[in-house]
Amino acid sequence: MAQQTLLQARGIVKNFGHVRALRGCDFDVYPGEVVAMIGDNGAGKSTLVKIVAGVQPPDNGELYFDGEPVTLADPTEAQALGIETVYQDLALAPDLDPAANLFLGREVLKPGLIGKLGFLDTKAMTAKTLAAFKNLGAGVQSATAPVATMSGGQRQSIAVSRAATWADRLVIMDEPTAALGVVQSRAVLELIRRVRDQGIAVIIISHNMPEVLSVSDRVEVLRLGRRVAQFVTADTDMEALVAAMTGARVQEDAG
Repeated sequence: MAQQTLLQARGIVKNFGHVRALRGCDFDVYPGEVVAMIGDNGAGKSTLVKIVAGVQPPDNGELYFDGEPVTLADPTEAQALGIETVYQDLALAPDLDPAANLFLGREVLKPGLIGKLGFLDTKAMTAKTLAAFKNLGAGVQSATAPVATMSGGQRQSIAVSRAATWADRLVIMDEPTAALGVVQSRAVLELIRRVRDQGIAVIIISHNMPEVLSVSDRVEVLRLGRRVAQFVTADTDMEALVAAMTGARVQEDAG
């Protein structure tokens, strides 16, 4: 690709005792694209995502953001760069409503003295939450009902909307449709496309090859802690992706 990369991982190494999770792994994300990260169990996907999200430090290697080297000591530093992560467990508070979840840790206080006393501006947060849902076309029926009463698809929509609200550069999604039915999965994939169309890059980790081919612009394949292949989605198929994942096919220029 001609444009400058948004995020580059170069030679990332991560060990857990005697287990080598990443063995000099490379990875690239370009602005405004959906890039799928695929690989078999143990390929290093989750470890690489945690490093990009600032959850874990690498043992070796470099991260670059907008061409500049960065060190992400914790998730707040990743968030300061405009990176948000939607983990598989969604990290939602089930007893709170969608607005409270969207602003969890970023609560808006009422103006004036009453705000200084800690009173939340729930009306403002609800209005912004409804605007975010409308902007993304998120299928959430209520902004006031507890999240625990909602379907898996609606919960995923809330988690994605929260990430897209606070991220202005990159959203990472770990198996976003793993626990969803067909209709709910389609709605979440459309939500991912809407996030991309706002100019926000998306990393999606998935084992579902048809969904990867449906929603991604590019695919990067990890195997045994290294990147072994890169594909433009429009120019590849499921057979090529599976061959790269299993080691039956290796690209010489995979990095």
